[in-house]
Amino acid sequence: QTKTSIALLYDEVSENAYDIRLKLTKEVLTIQKQDVVCVSGSDHSANHRTVTLRRQPVGGLGLSIKGGAEHKVPVVISKIFKDQAADQTGMLFIGDAIIQVNGINVESATHEEVVHLLRNAGDEVTITVQYLREAPSFLKLPLGSPGPSSDHSSGASSPLFDSGLHLNGNSTNTAPSSPSSPIANEPKYEKRWLDTLSVPLSMARISRYKAGTDKLRSNAFEVLALDGVSTGILQFYTAQESADWLRAISTNISDLTLQNMKMANKCCSPSDQVIHMGWVNERLEGTDSSQLYKFKFLALKGSSFYIFSTPPVSTLDWVRAEKIYNLCEVLFKIHKLWLADDCWLQANLYLGIHQDFDLEDQRPYCFSVMVGHGKSHYFNVELGSELAVWEKSFQRAIFLEVQRTGSKTYMCSWQGDTLCFTVDFALGFTCFDSKTKNVLWRFKFSQLKGSSDDGKTKVKLLFQNLDTKQIETKELEFQDLTAVLHCIHSFIAAKVASVDPVFIDSQSIARKYMYSN
Repeated sequence: QTKTSIALLYDEVSENAYDIRLKLTKEVLTIQKQDVVCVSGSDHSANHRTVTLRRQPVGGLGLSIKGGAEHKVPVVISKIFKDQAADQTGMLFIGDAIIQVNGINVESATHEEVVHLLRNAGDEVTITVQYLREAPSFLKLPLGSPGPSSDHSSGASSPLFDSGLHLNGNSTNTAPSSPSSPIANEPKYEKRWLDTLSVPLSMARISRYKAGTDKLRSNAFEVLALDGVSTGILQFYTAQESADWLRAISTNISDLTLQNMKMANKCCSPSDQVIHMGWVNERLEGTDSSQLYKFKFLALKGSSFYIFSTPPVSTLDWVRAEKIYNLCEVLFKIHKLWLADDCWLQANLYLGIHQDFDLEDQRPYCFSVMVGHGKSHYFNVELGSELAVWEKSFQRAIFLEVQRTGSKTYMCSWQGDTLCFTVDFALGFTCFDSKTKNVLWRFKFSQLKGSSDDGKTKVKLLFQNLDTKQIETKELEFQDLTAVLHCIHSFIAAKVASVDPVFIDSQSIARKYMYSN
């Protein structure tokens, strides 16, 4: 199904916006601009058309003009009156820029100069025109064909004066002149929407933010293809229209990503399947206070969480990820949602692990992935629905990896002895001597009643003895304590989920708030 709509293309350099038509199919977003094309007869360059108008006693030249050099735009035809001189030629269109009048170049003339020239040009006026494909939206030109009924402009009045030349000019001849009708063998022209740019949506990304800032564009966004080609800034007349298009394009990108995942998974073993992948913005911690975001492509595949600068297209691309982490040792955390009533929700999804985050930035839909050695990555997505998908995908990928792995063993020390600490999906926690393999202690997951750590290497695990009901404290020291704590969290969460399948949904902050309205 194809979706089309009139929108604006905003040029940040000139700060002008131009009328365009958007056409969205399952795989491509196309930008169309209006132009005048020759549809029959000898094809002169449709760029320049020279037309002779015969001024009529009633109706004059039958057109109005707008613009001029003082507004940094050419003089353009802004109205064509039905069945009058300009309309009868069949060769003039609203949006045509006037280049010459009776051989005199007027490209850098003011509005008044062109009005004066046309009014005093006699009964036969020869004008050369070229269709202005990028007419600034402030000209408020109607987008349809001639005639008042097809005025599709936004309806607001233009700040520029509209000079009507359908009034009688200084005519020397008062006898009715023959109408300016098209001659049989003359070329015929039509105004049409022509494709000017097609952006493939496979692995494309959307940005609603002004480059390098936290400023959301008002009712506007840009779409960037995999090869970096941009649509430019697409601006919409209403917030509703902007949201509809954002959702529609985003849905098509997601559908294509799903297709790409299915293709990739055909070449992968059952234990190495892609669970989810897609574009996000990563916040870069700069040396100064300005926070910059950079596009990153994330993937959850097999036992790993990948961060790429560009999407993996071939099987070989998976080795060139910027970062690869084991899924058992990461912790997903939602920071911000933008709720329906515009208040922020700060959410903590982790158990007993405290970490302060600077939440001063203005972007909604943020999450972080905490990794080993106390480090973390802070991400932002464009839509709440994307945040919900990432949350569910991380949970699923981590639970699958825990069940696949079954157990993880870490080297640790206690009172100078080198020990091994194992987290096992079936048995719980076991600590044994690394040399003799003698088991020192073993507890089930349900016996863990709490923990505390020094934020560096040492942790105290509090277990309840099933016989005495007393709390036993076990103190251990790890090289990468964060990874071990994340692993414990992953195993316990997966264990609870395996016993209580509803657990995952009850833990979902994003989906709970996204879909409760």
